[in-house]
Amino acid sequence: MGRIGKEIAGQIISFVGLVLVAVTCGIPMWRVTSYIGANIVTGQTIWDGLWMNCVMQSTGQMQCKLNDSVMRLSNDLQAARALVIISLLVGFIGFIITFVGGKCTGCLDKDSSQAKVVIISGCLFILSAVLVLIPVCWSAAITIADFQSVLTIETQKRELGASIYIGWAAAALLLLGGIILTTSCPPQNPMYGYPGYPPAQMYPYAGPANYGPVYVPPSSQPYTAPGSYAPTKPYGAPTAYSARQYL
Repeated sequence: MGRIGKEIAGQIISFVGLVLVAVTCGIPMWRVTSYIGANIVTGQTIWDGLWMNCVMQSTGQMQCKLNDSVMRLSNDLQAARALVIISLLVGFIGFIITFVGGKCTGCLDKDSSQAKVVIISGCLFILSAVLVLIPVCWSAAITIADFQSVLTIETQKRELGASIYIGWAAAALLLLGGIILTTSCPPQNPMYGYPGYPPAQMYPYAGPANYGPVYVPPSSQPYTAPGSYAPTKPYGAPTAYSARQYL
């Protein structure tokens, strides 16, 4: 895969991961609690998110309420708010930088400068993946620990929501896109005639400093024709003609 292909693939994969991070931040499905009473009619599902909580009744009615105070959230969700937003900002900055250093855009003239900018954007995508992976794994660990605890009431046991799985997928895509962009760099050894690279190194001439005509004395040996240029048969001179034959 060429350099332009790597950059485009890294941009697309990272953009999809960035969109998934936004979905993880927005939907209220970090924790899901299902409660079924004496009959199916009294059953309800509670969804906990970063910004709101929703309750869906078995009849299909849904009620959502925004979280009035951050302090009402658990410690993992409080940290998730900050880390996910920072991950979105870092990923958005990295996505913009990819267009500045992209080879197909031509914003920078030198290939080395373009490669450095693209590598920086790849590092930002990797940082964004780490920032979204920390709260997702933290929340998943607490949810699993509470579910397996014997002190937790059966009706209060929560399960992993869709946001956790989407966050894992987003982190994987951002990490893959960042790795692809960081490997998009020019060759270390410059090649002769390759556009954008200096020509091959020139070495100085180590001969005499002054140039002038060189005279060689003539040889005293007779000249002999080399090879097959010398005639193999003797040349016979024509007989002499007298002027009387034409009078």
